[in-house]
Amino acid sequence: MSFANVPVDFVEHLEETEAILARVAEEFSPAVFASSLAAEDMVLTDIIFRNELAIDIFTLETGRLHAETLAMLPRISARYGRDITLFQPEQTTVDEYVNKFGRNAFYDSIDLRKECCRIRKVEPLQRALAGKKAWVTGQRRSQSSTRAELAVQEDDVANNMQKFNPLAAWSEDDVWRYLRANQVPYNPLHDKGYPSIGCEPCTRAIQPGEDVRAGRWWWENADTKECGLHMVDGKLIRIRATT
Repeated sequence: MSFANVPVDFVEHLEETEAILARVAEEFSPAVFASSLAAEDMVLTDIIFRNELAIDIFTLETGRLHAETLAMLPRISARYGRDITLFQPEQTTVDEYVNKFGRNAFYDSIDLRKECCRIRKVEPLQRALAGKKAWVTGQRRSQSSTRAELAVQEDDVANNMQKFNPLAAWSEDDVWRYLRANQVPYNPLHDKGYPSIGCEPCTRAIQPGEDVRAGRWWWENADTKECGLHMVDGKLIRIRATT
């Protein structure tokens, strides 16, 4: 893989990320990568599949994803000859929420939004992580104020395992430089003003100059914009950094 006329920082970030993923595969097996199928996660998917690393990849199919996001699954399979494992919410729990509060009750309060996220994302994540020693995410520090102190390696107390964020130091330019240089498939919503993509009713395109995660849960305060996947008792999991 060749990158011409690129910043030194990018090369260093890429080398560090590849080394982190290789270490996870070697020292923390069984390990998994939780992919949202968005741009950052396609970088990691490409590195993992291209290097045949022993890290399984899964995504949380919440039942409310964009059609464009779901269409990434066959594109990934065609490109790499490997499938992404799907984890879905328990249908009975989803039905109970909808019957009690309404299908779009997450607009009514932060508590109802977080409960929807718990049902559709957090509980399936816990099943996906069961029995694993480590999990990998595509989080970056520059994505939002809630991630500014993101460490490369963390103690995930809630799930009793190690958590790795190999792209923590990457900029958005780094992400797109990698994707374009390697012709990695990506979600077409990114070309329509969606730098961050979640469930369809909870994500909108952003305006020029807005924070990259401004389109996620746009009706809420920026300090509440996490779904619970990276939190314990309402607080972000930020315990131990190794780099």
